[in-house]
Amino acid sequence: MKNYKELRVWQQGLRIVGFAYEVARQLPREETYGLRSQMTRTAISIPSNIAEGSSRTSELEYKHFLEIALGSCFELDTQLIAAIQLGFIELPPDHPLPTLLEEEIKMLHGFISRLSSTSKAISQQLAANS
Repeated sequence: MKNYKELRVWQQGLRIVGFAYEVARQLPREETYGLRSQMTRTAISIPSNIAEGSSRTSELEYKHFLEIALGSCFELDTQLIAAIQLGFIELPPDHPLPTLLEEEIKMLHGFISRLSSTSKAISQQLAANS
C-alpha cells in the first residue's frame, strides 16, 4: 500500500474540498439537494478516489481511480461555472478554487501518464522474457 497522505495531489485534493464547501455554502437554500449537494460530493470524490486507488495492487487499477478523480475535477469545474452563470455565486478574481482545480487536473494527468508508462514498460519486459 502506498501512503497517499504524502502525495501532493491528494493534499491539494483536500484543499479543493475545503474551498468547494466554502463556495457551496453561498448557494441558495433551494439548491441544498441540487447543485450544493452535487458540488460537495464531487469535491470529496477527488481525494477519496486518489486514496482508494493507492490501496490497489495493480497499476491499472490505481490508474482507473486516478481517472475517476480527474473526472470529478472536470465535474466540479463545470458545476462551478454553472453556479456562476446562473448568478448563484460570484467568485472574486483571486479566489483559489479555479486555479487549484486547474493544477489538480495537470497533476492527475501527469500521475496517470507516469503510471501508464510504468505499466507499459513492465508489460514489454514480461513479453520479452516469455
